Amino acid sequence: MKESFDLAGKVAIVTGGYQGLGRGMAIGLAEAGADVVLVDRQEATETAGVIHSRGRKTLTFAADLMSIEPIPLIVQKTVETFGKIDILINNAGTIRRTPAIDYSEKDWDDIMAVNAKTVFFFSQAVARDMMKRKSGKIINIASLLAFQGGIIVPAYAASKGAVAQITKALANEWAAHGININAIAPGYMATDNTKALREDPVRSKAILDRIPAGRWGTPQDLAGVAVFLASPASDYVNGHILVVDGGWLAR
Repeated sequence: MKESFDLAGKVAIVTGGYQGLGRGMAIGLAEAGADVVLVDRQEATETAGVIHSRGRKTLTFAADLMSIEPIPLIVQKTVETFGKIDILINNAGTIRRTPAIDYSEKDWDDIMAVNAKTVFFFSQAVARDMMKRKSGKIINIASLLAFQGGIIVPAYAASKGAVAQITKALANEWAAHGININAIAPGYMATDNTKALREDPVRSKAILDRIPAGRWGTPQDLAGVAVFLASPASDYVNGHILVVDGGWLAR
């Protein structure tokens, strides 16, 4: 069974690997044996250092994924350096909180660009390499707002609904090519994206009161889940949205 979760010899790209959930998942993949390419607006040197300390190789890219323009070069350099791409985690994302009545077109377009458009086109780019070997794992980061509407985050909710549907659509087309495409839907996690919620005593209490586990999630809570979906252990899992929320959705 241990071999089913072994990522030795695998090469992963993790977007948004500078901090938070991306950092936690990238380190988890490295600890399972994968070499990891980190992509973020800031060069993820600290995360890279942790990965090196685990005995794995890494490559970092500073790229703004508000545009899909950097994607071909990232994929090209990864293949040139490591020879292949086995795993992609589409984690990069952003959120802007404004009442729907006041939401601007720019905020809408920015959120959809990073959270949905980049997910599709990064997946498309790595799938071209994966199809050559009829093997690959793509893991998208959705949200509880793929299922719920949320409050004052209309573009974020729409974008995460899109992530869930992109995941299913790609699984339908690419499973025959040996590629597994799944998504993780994190619950309420202690990251920069939820800072405003955690600092609001009323909202924070309401959220915690609904979580059976009684706590906010952490990046480490996603590490094992990411390893599972990236490993041979999940070879017959495809098009699935795996909720990791301490029980919030079941409440």
